Amino acid sequence: MIPVAFPDYADLMPTAEERREALKRIYLEEARDCVRCPLHQTRTNVVFGAGDADADLMFVGEAPGRTEDELGLPFVGQAGKLLDKLLGEIGLERGDVFIANTLKCRPPGNRDPQPSEIEACRDFLERQVELIQPKVIATLGNFSTKLLRGDPTGITRLHGQAEERTIGARTVRLYPLYHPAAALYTPSMVEVLRADFARLPALLTEPAPVQPEALEVPEPEPEPEAEAEAEVDAGDPVEQMGLF
Repeated sequence: MIPVAFPDYADLMPTAEERREALKRIYLEEARDCVRCPLHQTRTNVVFGAGDADADLMFVGEAPGRTEDELGLPFVGQAGKLLDKLLGEIGLERGDVFIANTLKCRPPGNRDPQPSEIEACRDFLERQVELIQPKVIATLGNFSTKLLRGDPTGITRLHGQAEERTIGARTVRLYPLYHPAAALYTPSMVEVLRADFARLPALLTEPAPVQPEALEVPEPEPEPEAEAEAEVDAGDPVEQMGLF
């Protein structure tokens, strides 16, 4: 069995297919029925993410809106249409990238995400990054930029500037962008977004960032036979899952 529950072991997954299957299991077994925060009480659907699970480019937005909550897919409203248009202008489409949000459930009334909600979802996002293994993560707006940079600096100062950051156990090239929704209210911002998007193809041709060294997993100390048998008889969950 692939060690989905133990992201430190992602390097043991040799194929893209295995990583895709692991991503599906996280959704089916954990995210789909998640009750980590009160947002599960008001959501229609968990919006886990969509696109190419082996993409070099990943987009991370803020949170699902009404249309996303209804359909269970990210960026399918007006902001999503602008995102599609900008992708098309650089020769890409949705099927070439993976799109997710910092929150997997819609906040009531589209209010801002709360810190406790962001923290509850953080593990899902970090495991998505580790399994998809993107070269570039384009953060859309303030919330995802601040979360993935681990810094309160706003998007106005950072947009269009790439930097290497370690997200969970994976190092990526982080590229902050204005959220497409902002351009819906400020048309002049479309040109700023267009100029920042134009740099993405060049970023994708750069070598992937050097990854942190994998943590060494120590060999377990040998146990007396009687003790080992007692553990198995007690129904040790790790043994039953076949992770080791």
